[in-house]
Amino acid sequence: MDDQIRHPLAYARALRGWSQTDLAARIHHAARHRPEGLRSGTDKAAVSKWENWRKTPSIESQLLIAEAFDVPIADLEAFEWPHWLPGQEQPVPLGSAFTVLALRDAQRAAMDHRRRTFMTFSALALAGLSTQWTALEPDRLTAALSGKHVDAELVDWLEDTCAKLTALPTEQRQHTAKLMDAQLDTVTDLLEQGRYTEPVGRRLHLLAASLASTCGWHHFDQGQHFAAGKLWNAALTNAHAARDRDFDAGVLSDFAYQSIWLTQPGAAVEPLSQALIHTQHPTARSLLHLRRARAHAALGAASDCHRDLAAAESALLTDSPDPAPAWCRWMSTADLAVDSGQCMLDLGRTEEAHARIGEGMSLLPRSRDKTRGIFLTYEARSLLQAREVEQALAVTNQSLDLATRIGAERCVTLVRELAPAFKPYRQVDGVADLMDRLKAS
Repeated sequence: MDDQIRHPLAYARALRGWSQTDLAARIHHAARHRPEGLRSGTDKAAVSKWENWRKTPSIESQLLIAEAFDVPIADLEAFEWPHWLPGQEQPVPLGSAFTVLALRDAQRAAMDHRRRTFMTFSALALAGLSTQWTALEPDRLTAALSGKHVDAELVDWLEDTCAKLTALPTEQRQHTAKLMDAQLDTVTDLLEQGRYTEPVGRRLHLLAASLASTCGWHHFDQGQHFAAGKLWNAALTNAHAARDRDFDAGVLSDFAYQSIWLTQPGAAVEPLSQALIHTQHPTARSLLHLRRARAHAALGAASDCHRDLAAAESALLTDSPDPAPAWCRWMSTADLAVDSGQCMLDLGRTEEAHARIGEGMSLLPRSRDKTRGIFLTYEARSLLQAREVEQALAVTNQSLDLATRIGAERCVTLVRELAPAFKPYRQVDGVADLMDRLKAS
């Protein structure tokens, strides 16, 4: 896991070498020098609550925090707390000149276990990256670099090896992370040092994008969101160089999913909207609409959510002569049902949510263990909201067993987040044992 700097405010403060007390003092100073003579009750305890996600500062406090950090008021108007704070990570830009840079940057992030768990690209950065993706066309590969000639046969072998690794069952893939990292390092070396024709170069870029995307998901599953974002930035840059618009859209969708997972749904809407403009396959469009529906539901935008759910269902039922892109080939009616149920939970429609999640669980194939673990957690939450505690207890234990077996830390974390909802039912047989399991996990 990354280190304990878990909030953008703590990171912005650390960049300046300020303690929590120092920041509180600067907020008081900003208040005293406002024309209207504001007074601030901010102290170290208040700063601590903000940095531990326990409380959101009022608009008045945010204005004073912005003044303390010299942040323009326009940034506060454009972005929600805490995404306007200074120090947010910026993605590597698109274009053939930056493909290797993005890959090396991602590898450094994946190896650095001291980075912040909270850190992902800001809403501003994601919006800019998705807009840049729509506007740029990749340059033609430049003249062959000095170094070893890369022939098509070698790329065939690399593609075949990558396909076999990614096709492994979920439970086995946790043991192949180092192999995938080594594959990515090899492909990056070939791109940086090798000599190859333009067609071979495009295949190398697409292979790099596929490997970076897969490695990004591994880090995401381990809760290492900074590294995941860097790897997906590298995937987007290289897919763009390979002129694969569908793959680009898939990576933007991954960024959006991460934002939703980290309870930042506002950052997900723009990348998903851009991806929908440039993706035509109905399965891809169904997944993009479904994820945007999740973002709208989390934001409380019921009408937008229902519109996207209807579009997702319609697209999934649309036949296509072409196979779905690899990044969304798994999309099914089970995913549509369960994620629709999660939308209903967010919108407060518990009974409908319970029915949809149960429907999706019955349709999910046994091979998709990680997805099953996440869906079980959604089912447990809907059962708790319906006060069916004993069923929720059984489902939660099943989800925890599954998440632990497949080595997915983010799935374990998702189960842990159910603990507060179980606390009122500690007298129910088995709940105390579950609480102990969650503390030990």
